[in-house]
Amino acid sequence: MKKWFKTLCEDVITFISPYIKNDETWIRFTYFLSHHRSVNLKAPKRFNDKLQWLLLNYHDWSYTDMVDKYRVKPIVAKIIGENHIIPTYGAWDSFDKIDFDSLPDQFVLKCNHDSGGLVICTDKSKLDKNAARKKIMKSLKKNFYYRTREYAYKNVKPVVLAEKYMVDDTGWQLKDYKVFCFNGEPTYIEVDYDRFVGHKLNVYDLNWNFVDFYMTSKNDPNANIKKPAKFETMIEMARKLAKGTPFVRVDFYINQNDEIFFGEMTYTPGTGHIHFTPDDWDFKLGELLILPEKNV
Repeated sequence: MKKWFKTLCEDVITFISPYIKNDETWIRFTYFLSHHRSVNLKAPKRFNDKLQWLLLNYHDWSYTDMVDKYRVKPIVAKIIGENHIIPTYGAWDSFDKIDFDSLPDQFVLKCNHDSGGLVICTDKSKLDKNAARKKIMKSLKKNFYYRTREYAYKNVKPVVLAEKYMVDDTGWQLKDYKVFCFNGEPTYIEVDYDRFVGHKLNVYDLNWNFVDFYMTSKNDPNANIKKPAKFETMIEMARKLAKGTPFVRVDFYINQNDEIFFGEMTYTPGTGHIHFTPDDWDFKLGELLILPEKNV
């Protein structure tokens, strides 16, 4: 699908989403568009289907603060330590309120409430503020809940925050370590790399064995993704943060000094529209997710 057409379809879906009030109707509609099959909500087996079941049948409103990339920071700091929180230079409810003079030469702008509202600045003197403003303001106007029906985002107050710019041991990128936790226990680690030059992701088990499946972006079994020096520490952090949850993905970054930083928490990765290759991994991960009692 051509990029412009995909963007157009997404914009149309985003536009009509607030007018479809029934969550189940919307979830069935978007799931079918994504997977070309009906979602199984009565007896879900697939990981994707179980995520949809959770959206409709299990609500924990504490998730609202946990998915907020700004307000989650002090909460996580109390659990794993302030030294694992990416420094924040400021937060604003509008791009036009950002005090660029107070920011260092390198920084990252991100919205606290969505996926994609991100601007990476490696040289402030060369920042295209018009392009950055257009991207950030578009994100700030969105309520992510209506597009995805992820209830946790419904009451998140949108802000744009400026964070410290970091790189890993490559000197030019920052790999993303995403720990999949099922019923509070870390199980698999997805490593996203080369995000802006041919995005790939590899999956590893807790013994850092390569697991040959991928989700949307392709993997590379020949990529030299080293086990993090403080791997066990990262896994224990994920376990602490995942305590009491049916499922959560806890994301971390590791800088060039092997220091671990918290990224975000995601309770419905890909909004339950993950395309697994091979497809049987949708069922394998589904087996690991034990659904809680319905509370909605």
